[in-house]
Amino acid sequence: MTTTHSPVRLQAVSAPDQPDVTPALERLYRGFEQELLVPLWTEIGDLMPVHPRPRATAHLWRWESLLRLAAQAGEIVPVGRGGERRAIALANPTLGGRPFATATLWAAIQYLMPDEDAPEHRHTQNAFRFVVEGSGVWTVVGGDPVPMNRGDFLPQAGWNWHAHHNATSEPMAWIDGLDIPFQYLTEAQFFEFGRDEISVKERITPERSRSERLWGHPGLRPVAVRVDAPGSPLLSYKWQHTDAALKDQLLLEKAGYAGTVEPGHAAVRYSNPHDGSDVLPTIRAEFHRIARGTQTAPVRETGSSVYQVFDGSGTVTVGDSTWSVTRGDLFVVPSWQACSARSEAGSTDSDSGALDLFRFSDAPIFEALRLHRTHKDV
Repeated sequence: MTTTHSPVRLQAVSAPDQPDVTPALERLYRGFEQELLVPLWTEIGDLMPVHPRPRATAHLWRWESLLRLAAQAGEIVPVGRGGERRAIALANPTLGGRPFATATLWAAIQYLMPDEDAPEHRHTQNAFRFVVEGSGVWTVVGGDPVPMNRGDFLPQAGWNWHAHHNATSEPMAWIDGLDIPFQYLTEAQFFEFGRDEISVKERITPERSRSERLWGHPGLRPVAVRVDAPGSPLLSYKWQHTDAALKDQLLLEKAGYAGTVEPGHAAVRYSNPHDGSDVLPTIRAEFHRIARGTQTAPVRETGSSVYQVFDGSGTVTVGDSTWSVTRGDLFVVPSWQACSARSEAGSTDSDSGALDLFRFSDAPIFEALRLHRTHKDV
């Protein structure tokens, strides 16, 4: 099939490893355009570069600004059908104004006012919530009310019904992470509205969810429960467990034993208690603690990451960008951009006395496709 208005535009150029510019070549290129064909010899440098050339760029968002704008939105933007959530997404400056933090990852601040509900829905996008400050909101996943408190990580695999309700007299904010851009790119997404209101039974405010009572015991899994769905059946990873694990790693290092990623750098990965895999099929989540005065080695990885400063302060370098960061700030690490951090935290700005970083990435996708690669600069 031919077309008279082809989007293909080819230009014959005089350059090494290119054919000689002749009238015959020009006619050949016009024929390619007419039939919607593109020869590899004109595109190989763009399609097959020697290393990743991410469209996303390194960028930093200040928590203070995000929280201020989210609070303003809370006063004037309702939550309900249509908008569904008062979620404000990070838009990477080089992705054309799309609400994408990277080419594969979505990150947003979500804000819920006192006594406010976010209605029930479900979607194929895998998601999580991470709380950098505050408490008093319960997310209800499949009828299970799950409390949200500072430092808690709450994963939720795709196609699970979920709603939120704020049971307090104070607003609350947290960050959402999803694989929306990846599913958008692959044209695989589905969405479905649920109930407008959750039941009275689901509006309770338990200290622990049913999922935690079943799956929240380290090293133990329930014998009677069968897991067939993807993603972690544990809906909340409590801060006290994360904090204790990081603290113990640094204490072991101090005593002369192995356990840290590098000197002064402790890290844990949130994992599925059923089989030890990543908590979500397309998203990896980790927590890093960098002791005061420690400088981490620059690391490059295929795929992209989003970090949030949970506590403390320090200096972060991503590629050619360097920022001073403090509690709540979010930043993006594009594919194959070297990332390193120096902790300047202390007892005055960090409960742990260290720079604490929450990180999520698209690593499970790249590992499943055998495209994951990492390199530590030394």
